[in-house]
Formats: sequence, C-alpha cells, structure tokens
Amino acid sequence: MQVHEIMTSSVHIADPNMTIREASRWMRDDDVGALPVGENDRLIGMITDRDIVTRAVAEERAPGNTSVREVMSEGVCYCFEDDDVEGASQVMATHQIRRLPVINRQKRLVGVVALADISRTDDECAQDALKDISAPAARERH
Repeated sequence: MQVHEIMTSSVHIADPNMTIREASRWMRDDDVGALPVGENDRLIGMITDRDIVTRAVAEERAPGNTSVREVMSEGVCYCFEDDDVEGASQVMATHQIRRLPVINRQKRLVGVVALADISRTDDECAQDALKDISAPAARERH
C-alpha cells in the first residue's frame, strides 16, 4: 500500500511569522496536533501542540506575540506520496515522530500521514514503529 492511499490530503501550512495563537486555532479547528511550516514555497519545520506547550506556555510567552518560528521544530523529515507505508513507518521510527509530511516528486506538500493512519491499515507495521518512536531518546520528539 502506498502512502497517498492513507494520508490526510487537506493540510494547512503554517507561516513561520503567524502567531502560535493562530496556529493553535488551526490545530483545534482541524483536530490535529501538528502543522507543517512553510516559507518561500519550502517546508522549513513543523509546529506541534507539544512545541507550543513546552517552548511557549511553559516559558510564559504570550500566544498573541509569539511567532511559530520561535517555537517550531526545525528540519523536516518527510516521505513521498508513492512510498510504501512500511517505508514511511520506518522514517517515523528512525526519527521518533508520529506525523510525517508527504510530498510529491515535484517536492510539493500533498498531505500528512500519521502513525494512526498507518495503524488503521497495517497494525503490525504501526506497532513496530511505535516501539521505536516511544523509546527513550536524547532528542525532542514531535
């Protein structure tokens, strides 16, 4: 099975200069925990509900004055829409992330695949990924 068959294709792309209040409202309205962040037609990071809590709320930063850029996770792991689901789950496991932007071969964002999406189609694959995603690590997870 290929990633495009299970991904969510309607995805907001957060601007790095928007406030975390705006990003949080998009997350709430779309019922998601992460948004890709794009600038100049390129993905530059991800903003997660965890980023907002640990880097803004915990530091008592004002949600109306704090930009996405200030708290987002930089660097983007991704997969291609024609990758197989097992490959996407391996990327998630390796980088200990639960959500993965999906791009086409022209490097345009076409969706996001989540561990939950994989679990609905390949429970064994998702369980294997979850073991690695949940393992203690020195780096912060998405």
